[in-house]
Formats: sequence, C-alpha cells, structure tokens
Amino acid sequence: METSFALFDTAIGTCAVAWGERGLLGVQLPEADATRTRARMRRRFPGARETTPPAQVQGAIDGIVALTGGEAVDFSAVTLDMEQLPPFPRRVYEVVRAIPCGATLTYGEIAKRLGVPVEARDVGEAMGRNPFPIIIPCHRVLAAGGKLGGFSAPGGVATKRRLLAIEGARTTEGPDLFDRMARAD
Repeated sequence: METSFALFDTAIGTCAVAWGERGLLGVQLPEADATRTRARMRRRFPGARETTPPAQVQGAIDGIVALTGGEAVDFSAVTLDMEQLPPFPRRVYEVVRAIPCGATLTYGEIAKRLGVPVEARDVGEAMGRNPFPIIIPCHRVLAAGGKLGGFSAPGGVATKRRLLAIEGARTTEGPDLFDRMARAD
C-alpha cells in the first residue's frame, strides 16, 4: 500500500496529514517550523511520498484549517484507517470523535461511557497515542474536575489550551482563562 502525505498551513502553524488507500493514517500538529513537521512525517511514515492530496483528504485538510480558524467543523465523514490500532484505543477514539466542537469530556467520563469506569488511565494512554489529533479531538479530553491535564502533541498543554480557546470550550483552570487568551489575540 502506498502512503502519501501533505503539509498545510493553519492558524496554529504548519500541520500535515498522511493517507493511504483506506483513508487517513495520521494527522500531525505543528512542530517548530514546516521543516520539522515534514521531518516528523518522514519518521512517522517511512517511505511516504509528499504529494498533492486527493479530494477526500483535501476535505479533511480544509476542515482542520477551518477549525483552527475558529469554525465549528464536523469530521465524522473523514475516513480513518485504524486497521493497525488495538481494539481498546479504537473504542476510545469512537467516543472522543463524537465530542462536539466546544464541548469536553474527562478521561473518567469516557471510561464510564465505555463501561470500564476504572480505566481512566488507559483512556489517557490512548489519547497520548492518538494518531489523528483534531480529527479525533483529544484536545477536548480533560483531567478530573475539568482541569487541562496533559497533551502529548507538539506544544503540549499550550497547544491544547489554544485549541480549546479557539473552540470556546471552558475548563476549571481559572474562571477567565479563555477570556484572557481571547483578549491577548
């Protein structure tokens, strides 16, 4: 199966997507610059060639650009190739993918929805390995009590905070956190 990737500019920096015959294989949030984002894609997808995306992939790219620009976007029609992923993360990703723009769930709430309420830590581990950030909106998953928690994508919690602010979501980390961020922009 041939794997391809493309870089594209967004409001948060240069992102990338990789795809194959069965759909998207991965999304890459911005590294420090486009050169580093490209290098990360080459490490994640050895042998992939950089090329112009087909229409369905371009649709996903357009959605990511729109979401990072402040628009609410529904990614449910984007085809993801999760064939190589274990069953539990797939189940987690299905729940997380259904979190609407501007809303959040905690790791524990996701575990409860999966019928395994004591597995919040496993939900967190699945989020840390999410190959499709933004399409599977792991930034919308918070720690207990609505705290930000971690974020393993480039930029860490600052990227998570920025994505949540773009979407107008709220956390318990400061009653006016997002208001202050909006005023700073």
